[in-house]
Formats: sequence, C-alpha cells, structure tokens
Amino acid sequence: MWGRIADFVSRYRLSLLIIMGVVFIYAAFQASKVELSYEYTRATPTDNAKYQTYLRFQKKFGDDGNLLVIGVETDRLFNKDVFNDYLELNRALKKVRGVDLVVSVPDAVILNKNTITEKLDAKPIFPGPFSSQADLDSAKKTFENLLLYRRLLYNPDTHAYLMAISVNKQIMNSSARTAVVNNILKLGDTFGKSHQLQMHYSGLPLIRTYMATKVATEMKWFLLGSVLLSALILFIFFRSFSNMILSLLVVIIGVVFSLATMHFFGYRITLLNALIPPLIVVIGIPNCIYFLNKYHTSFRETGDKRKALHEMISKMGVVTLFCNIAAAIGFGVFALTKSAILKEFGVVAGINIMLLFVISIILIPAVLSYLPDPKAGHMKYLTNRWLTTLLDWLETWALHYKKPIFIITLIILAVSVMGMTRLRSEAFILDDLPKTDTVYADLKFFEKNFKGVMPLEILIDTKKKNGIRANMLGNFTKIDQLSSYIDSSPVMAHPLSIVEAMKFVRQAYYNNDSLNYGLPNDAIDLSFLAPYLTLRTDSSGKPNAVMKLANSFLDSNKQILRISVNMADVGTIRLPVILGDLQRRADQLFDTARYQVDFTGTTVTFLEGSAFIISGLKQSIIWAFILIAACMLYLFRSIRILICSLLPNVIPLVITAGVMGWVGVPLKPSTVLVFSIALGIAIDITIRFLVNYKQDSNPESSTENTVIRTIHSTGISIVYTSLVLIAGFIIFCFSGFGGPQALGWLTSLTLVMATLTNLIFLPALLIAISPKKKGVPNVKL
Repeated sequence: MWGRIADFVSRYRLSLLIIMGVVFIYAAFQASKVELSYEYTRATPTDNAKYQTYLRFQKKFGDDGNLLVIGVETDRLFNKDVFNDYLELNRALKKVRGVDLVVSVPDAVILNKNTITEKLDAKPIFPGPFSSQADLDSAKKTFENLLLYRRLLYNPDTHAYLMAISVNKQIMNSSARTAVVNNILKLGDTFGKSHQLQMHYSGLPLIRTYMATKVATEMKWFLLGSVLLSALILFIFFRSFSNMILSLLVVIIGVVFSLATMHFFGYRITLLNALIPPLIVVIGIPNCIYFLNKYHTSFRETGDKRKALHEMISKMGVVTLFCNIAAAIGFGVFALTKSAILKEFGVVAGINIMLLFVISIILIPAVLSYLPDPKAGHMKYLTNRWLTTLLDWLETWALHYKKPIFIITLIILAVSVMGMTRLRSEAFILDDLPKTDTVYADLKFFEKNFKGVMPLEILIDTKKKNGIRANMLGNFTKIDQLSSYIDSSPVMAHPLSIVEAMKFVRQAYYNNDSLNYGLPNDAIDLSFLAPYLTLRTDSSGKPNAVMKLANSFLDSNKQILRISVNMADVGTIRLPVILGDLQRRADQLFDTARYQVDFTGTTVTFLEGSAFIISGLKQSIIWAFILIAACMLYLFRSIRILICSLLPNVIPLVITAGVMGWVGVPLKPSTVLVFSIALGIAIDITIRFLVNYKQDSNPESSTENTVIRTIHSTGISIVYTSLVLIAGFIIFCFSGFGGPQALGWLTSLTLVMATLTNLIFLPALLIAISPKKKGVPNVKL
C-alpha cells in the first residue's frame, strides 16, 4: 500500500504541489478572517442547570459582567482642586462611547421629603465644580451622613474611593471593547498623574479585554519564537537551508490551515485554542525530521535519490501516520467533553494534526524530488560522535543493567505516587495571571478595600406573582438578615438590593438622620413610608430614584427579588464552602415550600465551568488511553507489544503528577490539560521505536540484537525530535499566563521523562519479556 502511495506522489508530484498551493491560498484568505473571542470562557455546558439559571437571570436583570471599576486611595480627594478634577473625570467617562452608566461619589444624591407631593426629590450632593473649600466640606459632611454609600463608594477606614462604570454589552462582545477600555484607562491615568495618585482598575470588562489582547500578542510571539527556534535547530541538525526551509514550509502551511479551520467552524481565538498554531509548529517539525532522517539514511546506503524517496514514504509513512493519529487522539479527545471551549480546541487540533500528515507526505517528497542530491555535509549528523557514544551507552544499559533500571524506575514511581497524594484541585478567575501583574495587584486592592469585585447574584423567588408585596415587611426583614450574614463575611461586600433603597428612603423620610437608616419598624411605620415608595416618575417623566432601584432588583411580576454581591476571587476550594453556608442560612430564613433561593452570576458559572473542564480533561485522558491502546493493538497485533508501548508513557505521566504534588502545583484546567497532550505527543517516540523494532525483527536474529539495531537506527531521530519538542514547549514558559507556563514546563518535563523511558526502560523491557530464541546467538552489533 505505502509503496503505491510513494509511486502516486512521485508520478503526480507537480499536480499535487499545484493543488496544495491553491488550497493554501484559499486557506490563507479564510485564516485572515479569524477573530479574537471577547466572551468570558464558555466552559459550562449550555444544558447545565446552573448555567440555565444564569441565563434566566440575564434575561430578567441583564448581564452582571459589564462593570469596570476605578479605585484610588487618598486622603486628599476632598481637596477642592482634586475633587473638581474628579468631577470632571466622572463627566468625561460618561461621554465615552460604550459607557452606559457611571456611579461614583460625584453622582451621589440626597433624597428630600416633599410632604405636599408625597414624593422624594433627588438632589445632587456635589453639583460642582466648587469654588470654595467650605462648600465642598459641607457637601462632604452631608455625603458621609448617608450610610447607603458607605463601603459601596468609599471605605472610611482606608480612604479608598470607587468609581463603577457599566459598559454596553454589545460593545463588550465586539472588537470595539478594546478602544472603550483603553479610553477609560487613559482618562483615569490622566487624573492620577495630575495629582500624583496611583489609580487601580478591575472588573470583568477590563480582565476580559486584557486577557484577549494579551492572548493575541502572545500567540504572535510564540508562533514566531517556535518557528525561529525550530529553524535554528533544523539548520544545526541538517546544515542545509533547503531542508530547513522545506520543514518550515510544512508547519507554516499547517498553521494557516489551523486558523482557517477555526474560521470554517465559526470559532474565535480563545486563551486555549490560541495555543494551537505554535503547537502545530512543535508537532509538525518531528514529522519533517523523521522523513528527512529516513531519506538521508536511505540515500547514504543506495546513492539513488528516487529509491531513497520511495523508501522514505514506504517505510516512514505508516509510522508517521500512526504517530499523528496518536497525537490527534491526545488532542481530539477534548471534543468528547461537554465544555464548548474544550470541544473547539479538540476539533481544531485533532483535524489539523492529521492535516499535518497529509501536508508532510505530499510536500516533503515532492519538493525533495526537485532539489539536488543531498551532500555529505547534510548527512553528517547521522554519524555524530556524541550521539554515537550516547547510543552505545544506551545499548550497554539495555543489555547489562536491566535489573537496576527496573529498580530505579520502581523507586521513582513510588516517590511520585506519594507526591500524587498531595495533589489538590483549585482554580481562581485570575489564576493564569502572575502575582506581579498589575491587573492581579489591582484586584487585590479592591479585595482589601471593598472585599472584591467579582459578581455573585442571589435570586429569591416567591413562586407567585406579586409575591414580594404579599408580605413586604416580612420578606424585606428576611432579606436584611441574609444581607447582614453576607456582610459579616471577610470576602463578601455588603449586598445591594431593594432593601437598601427602602432604608435610604426611611432615612430621607426622617430628615436624613443617619440613626433612621433601616427598615420600617412595624406596619405603622411602613404605612407612613408607603406613598414615598410608589414606583412613579418625576415631573420630567423620568423614573425617580426608588423606581430605578426597583427596576434593577425586582422583576416585572414582583415575584423575584435580586440581591447583588461583590466578592473576592476566593478560588474553587473556598467558594463551594461559602455558597454552602449561604444556602443553609437562606434555607433557615426562607421556607423552601414558599421560596426558591438560587445563587448565580459569573462567579458561580466560573466555578461550575472549572469543575466541568477538570472533569472533562480527566475523562479525555481515559479516552486517550483507550483509543491509543486500540491503535497500538491494531498496529502491532500483540498484547506483549501493547504493554511495552503503554508502560513507557504511563510512567512519565505519573512522574509529572508526582512532581506537581511535591512542588504544590494544583490540578486546574491549565495543568490537567498537560497529561492528555503529553500522552498524545510522547507516544510518537514509542511508536517510532516499536515500528522500527518490528521492521528489524527476523527469525534469525535475537531480541537483544534487534533492540540494539533499533536503538542505533532510530535513536538519532528520537533524540533530535525530543530536543525539538522540548525546546518548542519551553517557549510557553515565557508566557504571561500561568496556564501556558504550566503547559510549557510540565509538558517539557513529561517529554524528557518519556524520552528516557523509551530509550532506556523500553529496550530493557523488550529484552526482559521477550521469549528467548533457541539457537540464535546474542551477538553485539
């Protein structure tokens, strides 16, 4: 079969090159259209109950992830010149295209009771700009007397002030978001610099924009870095510009095809699938090395380029096919998960790894057929003295030190298993950012001064229309008790709900006396307040302050009440505990027969998404093992060889998991990803070794001699390929995100271990479990 494929490629080489060129041009055009993803990570399946609750929340109350916050810590804010500029910053932010609402100290209003109209007239506290410090001081005193704003817009203990900016949802999900966020940051920085103040920024709009922009930048640099590093290694190996350029051409076409595939399926570039283009380079280069290595070996033996090309395809075609199948399985199994972001990664990676094989088997022999015969210098690497010494050393260990190899392996495995017992699963929303990053540092600023900015939403459903009004005072009292419980937490800010609006109204009714900031004491107190609680518009036709709050925290049927909470990024270990405590307290306050209390929001969906990703990745590893084992069994038709193929790849994974446990690297989406990817790539080394072992086997040769020949025939290409793979993944260690960093060093570690187990443990294992052939001498070659 592979001989016929070799003849086909040789006969129709020009036509195949023309077809590939046309397809490449079309793919490049499609690749140019691929866009960045501006949505939050879509990890949770759409049929998940908690995700459905979040969708219902969005439908009733809008999106909770469009709030960007600006913070500043200073005791000079109410200095006249500083505050006037702060007023101007507030007004300038409202004029930014895409900004729907700004809430800050300059926007604070005081409600004054109008006994004639029985309305609450809202009056700005800071109409500014202020011409005298005395006027500003008076306004400040009024502001600080209104308890609604305390710890919502400012922290009196630390003199920290917060400015909340709501960004339009449509703009947030488009490329225009970058300009909006940059304009907001520019205005904030201008204010900060003019008064020597450190400005702090956070909120999901900023985090999502920052992530998307950094992903795009890193993808370009990693792609360039992987190409340049591969080019350098290839030139050092082959000492040939033509071979180097040919190999780079293979992977560049693969990269373009991968981006075109994203656009074809309607996918966008996310933090995860942005890894695919540089991974294509890293995975594609070994194809080139193995093909070129076989071509050079055959040409050195025959001196005939045509025979060498035929031998290259017929011998290496099946090996490379199954190597790419194994790698495609390692990536493609992610498509079996329910997580959309993992599915996209699995589909695109799996398809394009197989396309790499098609590109390699057509382009490499076709182009080589037009190039001059390889020179002696191009094949000098085949007799590298250092590598020959290394292979002789591996041969000695495989023949004479099998028992020490097995004992050392068992000891390392035992230590690794002990480390695995220390593994824990934990993830944070800003997990992938280093602790020194400004965005991370600013998030900690808001957690310190305002207990965080991550949104948590609580929905209280009375299960009937107008259920809130049926027992208004009782409902509000229970909500206030739940709010007090939440406020007592060190990681959750004081909740905002219609209850706070009622307290604000009551304080206004009693002439803004701060001692009266609270719920009505009884039905009589409520009856006095009732006229001022009516949801109506003011004389200009605009909703009054109470109506605005009611529309934000009550649904149109007055059945569901919303409580909004900002909280710290506590991680996936603490968050379920916190939500469990909240659920128990809510069940104590609200009769489950009459009420349904749901916790939702971006924070909850992140927790659910992380759990699904980790669960999906664990399942994908199991599927990868099963499918790769099936491929190995089909390829070798031997249970003994199947065991020999899997053990050298299980051991590196166990060692990597053990190292993670000992050094304290948690299991999270970015680290669990390593195991399936590393398995799919590392198995390539095993396949190449065992296929050559099978091809070299014959009844007249002992197992020892066959293993020795295999070490010397494949060892050089395995070492070179491993160096390329390890170097390619090490590039990711320079990422600004924790996920790619973990992928870089953990995968590199796994590949180092896989190279050692396949060149030391596997030969010893083959010799140890192979039946002895009678009458066949064990002669060292």
